[in-house]
Amino acid sequence: MKHGPTLVLAFVLLGSSSPARCQNQNSLPGNAGKTTVTLAEFVTSLQQRAKALESASGMRLGFQSLAAAHHLPPASIRYSDYVLARLLYQATRDAGLWNLHGRITDQPPNSDNVWRTWKTITRPSVLLPTATAECDELSALYAFLAHRAGLRGVGLFWPTLNHTVAVWTLHPASGSSIRVVVPTSQIFLEQTDDFDTRKFDPWSQKIIYEYTRPDVPDTFEIPKPLVDFFLLQLDKYAGASDGTLQRLRYVRDAVFRNFWTPQQATDDALVRKSKLLPISPEDLAALQYFANDMQLKPVPSRR
Repeated sequence: MKHGPTLVLAFVLLGSSSPARCQNQNSLPGNAGKTTVTLAEFVTSLQQRAKALESASGMRLGFQSLAAAHHLPPASIRYSDYVLARLLYQATRDAGLWNLHGRITDQPPNSDNVWRTWKTITRPSVLLPTATAECDELSALYAFLAHRAGLRGVGLFWPTLNHTVAVWTLHPASGSSIRVVVPTSQIFLEQTDDFDTRKFDPWSQKIIYEYTRPDVPDTFEIPKPLVDFFLLQLDKYAGASDGTLQRLRYVRDAVFRNFWTPQQATDDALVRKSKLLPISPEDLAALQYFANDMQLKPVPSRR
């Protein structure tokens, strides 16, 4: 697929306060000594992270925004479903929390190649991509994990012939079905386009089939250091607001593409600290974690 130019964020807001202490630093209790984690174990940890994040301000504000945009009355959709949908979106998107890097790969529209790559990563770095994937692979990865974690109604949508995003179809207790666009990349989108963007009309595709393909089995083994990295990224960032995570996504992408050096990202962040308006503790913590991460040195070998 031919991808449009990636927009690069010209600035990032980073918090000036010290981050709150991360919860659940030990990602998989009882697994000491293990070198790999099965997909089934990984998914269980993701479900646990989603439950723990239900009280986060970023999750609450995001849900309120979604409900208001679609005129949904309280309790018409399950809040826990939204939290899981948003958590996986922020994790699997291009330059998101799991450091996926969007690029043309000419691979089939599934997540198989991502999992093959992840199987080899034993020394992940916050400054390096964990895998390279095209828009349809990213969307398939999101849909696969969503289905595996118990979220129903997630499928693939082609807003153009050469682009793919995910769509989550909701069925409120009253009223018509809703289709929520989940843009796992920013192709054809602006910085203001995020989860539930209206830039693409999901109803232009007559049927969106739920993605049920078993890209990898429950017994598939993932290196434990990579799983630990993924879970810690969720602990550090996933509770922040949509705006903060969108900004950090653009900066992370700029670093991956060598448009910015990590030092440039850090320097810019430090200059802008004094310009922050009051924001939530989750945003302050996430922004400070990002500033700290940009100062880390890549490990010599990731394999």
